[in-house]
Formats: sequence, C-alpha cells, structure tokens
Amino acid sequence: MNVADLLFSDLASIISNMTVLVILVLMFVISVRLFLDRRKKGYLSMTISIVIVALHYMLQIYLKLHAPDTSLTAYILLMLKIISFILLNMGIYQLYNKTKRKQYVFFYGLIVMGFVVSLLHFFVPRMYNGTEEQVRLLQDLGLELYVFVLVFLCFYVIPPFIGQQVKYQIALTIYFFNQTAHLINVYVYGSANRWFSLADHGLPLIYYFLLFILLFERIVELMQAIYNSSITDGLTRLYNRKFFYNRVTQYVQRHLPIAILFSDIDNFKKLNDTKGHQMGDDVLKQVAQILKDEAEECGIAGRYGGEEMVVMVTDPGVKMEEFAERVRKRIESETIVTASIGFSKYKNGLSAEELIKQADEAMYKAKTTGKNKVVKYA
Repeated sequence: MNVADLLFSDLASIISNMTVLVILVLMFVISVRLFLDRRKKGYLSMTISIVIVALHYMLQIYLKLHAPDTSLTAYILLMLKIISFILLNMGIYQLYNKTKRKQYVFFYGLIVMGFVVSLLHFFVPRMYNGTEEQVRLLQDLGLELYVFVLVFLCFYVIPPFIGQQVKYQIALTIYFFNQTAHLINVYVYGSANRWFSLADHGLPLIYYFLLFILLFERIVELMQAIYNSSITDGLTRLYNRKFFYNRVTQYVQRHLPIAILFSDIDNFKKLNDTKGHQMGDDVLKQVAQILKDEAEECGIAGRYGGEEMVVMVTDPGVKMEEFAERVRKRIESETIVTASIGFSKYKNGLSAEELIKQADEAMYKAKTTGKNKVVKYA
C-alpha cells in the first residue's frame, strides 16, 4: 500500500467516513450532555441530526465494504444527507434563538420540499429511455441540485441570528465546494477523477471539524455567560457584592496596599418616586459606567446594594483624593444626580469587612454633612 492508495482509493473514502464518524461521536456526546443539562430544543435537534448524519456515513461504509451501490441505496443516502443537513442547521439556529412557528415551518418545509424533489427519482425511469447509467444519474440530479439550494438558503438566512457567523459561513462554503467537487466528479468524470475524489473525501472532514469547533465554542460561551451572571449585577453589569467582597479579602490577606471607594447616589428614593423606576435604573447604569470607566486601569468596581457602588483601587500610585473627586465630578456633570463618596486605605490589621465599613462610614459622613462631596476616613 502506498500514499496514492491512501489518498485516492476506496480505502481513502472509508478512512474519511470513519474519521467523520469519530467527530460526530464527539459532537453527539456534547450535544446529549447539553440537552440533558439544559433541556433546550436546539440541542435535541442537533442530537437528532448528528444521529442521522452518522447513519448516513455508516451506511456509506457498509455499502463500500459489503453491498453494491443501487438506485435505492443512492436515494436513501441522498435523503439522509438532505434531512440531516437541514436539521443540523436548524440546531445551529436554535443554539442561539428560541424557535417560533415560522422557523419550524421554514425548516420542516425544506424537508418536505426535499421529498417533493425526490419524486423525480421515481418518475425519471418512466420518462426517459436512456441507458441504465444515464437514468441513474438523472434520478439523483434533482436532489443533488437541491443541496445547493439548501446551502445558499442557510448561508444567507441563518448567520444574522447566530454568533460565530464567519466560522459558520466558512463551514457552509466548504460544504458548497464539497458538493461541487462531488457533482463534477460524478457527472463529468464518472467518479474517475482522483483529485475530485480526494476533495469529496477530504472536505467533509473540514466541514464537520468546523461544526465541532462551533458547537464547542458555543459551550464555552454558555459557560462564560453563566459565570459572568454569577459574579455580576444584572442591571449595572458591575461585580456583585459577594464577588467584590471576596476580591477585597484576597488582597487584604496578602497585605497589599489597596483602597476602597464607597459611593451612594444622593436623593435616589426621591428620584424613583418623582420620575419613576425606569429613570432610576437608567441613572444607576450611568453612574455604574462612570465607576467602571474610572476603575478600568486601577481596580474593579462593584454594586454593593441598592444605589451604593464601590471601587477597589489596587494601584498604589493612584491618589485617592483626586480619584474620588474625579468620580464625583463626572457623576455631577454627566448625570442628573450627585453622589456622596467616602474612601479608606488599607492598614495592617484591618479585615476586608472593616476596610469596607470604614469607607462606608466616610461616605455616610459625606452624606450627612452636605452631600455631593468626598470624605476620607480618618
């Protein structure tokens, strides 16, 4: 056996199909696990489509090894290919979107249309009196061309609604070239061109590998989203109180020179009562963005509770008086509210709770002695 045998023979086709099956098994395990954990329809559609694709490739391997290629087996393989392609792309859509009735009508309508086109398979022998090989080719031509229709529809319809758009479109482009190479090889060269055969064997590997990466990265996105939601406040997107406190504790335990800024929006209850909670939420987000901007290069910002927001400054070179005053001025000039601000610097022997409490006390002093001012804990 030489390299040519591995690349261009029937063995190459079997190796390619078995490699695709390995990728499909990995995708199946991931998809099933996600479905069992999250019970989302997208993972069920993905799982079903992977099973159908696997059946398609197992049947191809079986026919290569044990049975002749007949008109009926070619029809079954093509229908499995079309149904799995549609369901797989529906699953990708559902990974990012809730599926409404019109989406189901669209995808299942494509499957129904595939069966309509497949009727040519049964009518061609009655309508055309060519050789057996010519009849075979014409029987499959309608379904083979329908695959191009599916590729173009998915290429333009699905990407605007999903993440990883570029990777998805590259995968479909690979699929398009694979289908093109397959048709040229079958209908022009009678399946005898070694280079088009190589493309027909190799491109599916790239296509399913890209889909595997797409599915895997979707898992990473979901895990990241779950983690972010567990450590951030839903409204302001600042770190939540628990995460902020834990980070302060870590720095204090290492005796690092940090400082805590504690801010409270002045007259916030009156704002909610007079202008509504939506306005209050908008103000909270504006103030949070100011704190996030200012803390970006020197620490982290968090929402401590209600209208109270905090910053842990980890850069010892920051002058807290100037930093706190800059925050106060930005809130006053860029929003419709003002804020009372207090801050405290870490000293040996302080716990995280005590350090935050000192900044809170300084803020309370600012609020009770005039508001819209900065007070340092003394």
